[in-house]
Amino acid sequence: MFGMKPYTRKATVLWLGTRQRGKGAISTPSAALRMALHGSSGDVKRRGTNPSELIAAAHAGSFALTLANELGEAGYSPRQIDTTATVTMENIAAGWTMTQIHLDVIAEVPRVAQFDFVDATLRAKANCPVSRALNANISMRANLSRRDSAARVNPRRRSRGAGSDTFRENRARRKQPNH
Repeated sequence: MFGMKPYTRKATVLWLGTRQRGKGAISTPSAALRMALHGSSGDVKRRGTNPSELIAAAHAGSFALTLANELGEAGYSPRQIDTTATVTMENIAAGWTMTQIHLDVIAEVPRVAQFDFVDATLRAKANCPVSRALNANISMRANLSRRDSAARVNPRRRSRGAGSDTFRENRARRKQPNH
């Protein structure tokens, strides 16, 4: 991860009018958003997106990628990570402010132990680039989906020096007959 080169991404917004009565459109070079309708955050009757919703989408996406990376570093291969970010905006003395973001995470990760999953989610919350960029209280609820019943207590970990177990060593120990 440290060998990756820096990169930039951009989006363009065309806004017409005031905050209360204006309207706009967002475009991205990837065409994921091409002149998508854009309104003020408090205008729930309009179709289209708004800055709070876009930040929630960016945060959910960034967190899911970071959690997948954290689980991979711990030796697990997640099947599915479902993340919802809920952004709370409040009009305080300083103006409209993002005061709270809540992450709801449900993940399906074969053979992961509950404590390893919790550790990975807390590391992902701390290491997520969007989490680090935002000045808001970020809360989280993470649930591990148990579709498979066997949880590994000693997961396969990448070698981090002397004494680290590998997946093959753990499997070989389990196959040995009990005396």
